[in-house]
Amino acid sequence: MRGLLLALVLTASVAAAQWSRPVEEMRSTGGLAPHVVGQFRAPAGFQQAPTGDYYVFDRRSHSVHRVTAGGEAKQIVRIGPEDGRLLGASAFHMAPDGRFVVADAPEGRERVQIFESDGTRIGGFRLPGRAAPRITLGDLVLTGIASLQFTGRAVVMSQPELGGLLTEFSIAGHPFRTFGVFRRTGHEADRDVHLALNSGLPLVNPRGGYYFVFQAGVPVFRKYDANGQLVFERHIQGREIDGLIAALPTTWARRSIGRGRTVPIVPPTVRTAAVDPDGYLWIALTVPYVYVYDPDGEKVRTLRLRGAGVLQPASLSFASRSRLLATPGCYEFTVR
Repeated sequence: MRGLLLALVLTASVAAAQWSRPVEEMRSTGGLAPHVVGQFRAPAGFQQAPTGDYYVFDRRSHSVHRVTAGGEAKQIVRIGPEDGRLLGASAFHMAPDGRFVVADAPEGRERVQIFESDGTRIGGFRLPGRAAPRITLGDLVLTGIASLQFTGRAVVMSQPELGGLLTEFSIAGHPFRTFGVFRRTGHEADRDVHLALNSGLPLVNPRGGYYFVFQAGVPVFRKYDANGQLVFERHIQGREIDGLIAALPTTWARRSIGRGRTVPIVPPTVRTAAVDPDGYLWIALTVPYVYVYDPDGEKVRTLRLRGAGVLQPASLSFASRSRLLATPGCYEFTVR
């Protein structure tokens, strides 16, 4: 009995220490020069290629730019509805070899295009039908085709319409694997709400396997192994988001998406997330904080990122173990 009590006390002490972990303010240590960033209207993706060049996805101008180490920016993918151009662009991700994918939606039809590092289109595919905008932040759609990762051999997306949390597509557009059991939401009778609360960010773990971060509702993430088997689930908790969780809605206004159909307007609790080379998960919330979790799912850091002001990231990526890149602002942070 005494041993059990001691174990409970130790567990409570560890939980309390994690809950009260101090907030670190992390200031930018670099990034693109202001006159370069000023060329972009809404930078929403910022990654560094193996060559050392930086790539910036400008969502509002429907374009991708390559920026050399010397600061010279060149637009390599331009606006337009035809293949090889972008219209209604929503997401960008670069594979380890420097090739990249961009999601867009000309005429409302969702499309994924694959490009070489110089902006040459080498493939792509369209998704059938017209997917509903499940989670939105202002005028931005954050889920579905707007949340994708490119491994070089497959495109990983959140497509709950296919029956699981994560779906892997071949570069030809064939969905060859779907995994991740839906969480219970209490809204199973309303399919649109249930799918929205099971939408999120699929993330490839450089150490093997995957993470999935639910983007709306009670904030939770899961870790999966390379075979798609669940390793663990963790609730995202901290005093910084107590108010956010307390204010979670139980009903949602709806809006029309045409042909007599309406969908719920579901706000996010998570803005974006990334996994560093050591398998640590970084989660940027809709309040201006970033939580960092170790590979065992324990929260190890609470951060506020600061560039010209406090940053609410639109995207996070890692150029190396010690260098975090973030938009907007195209900032670099030294994290170790």
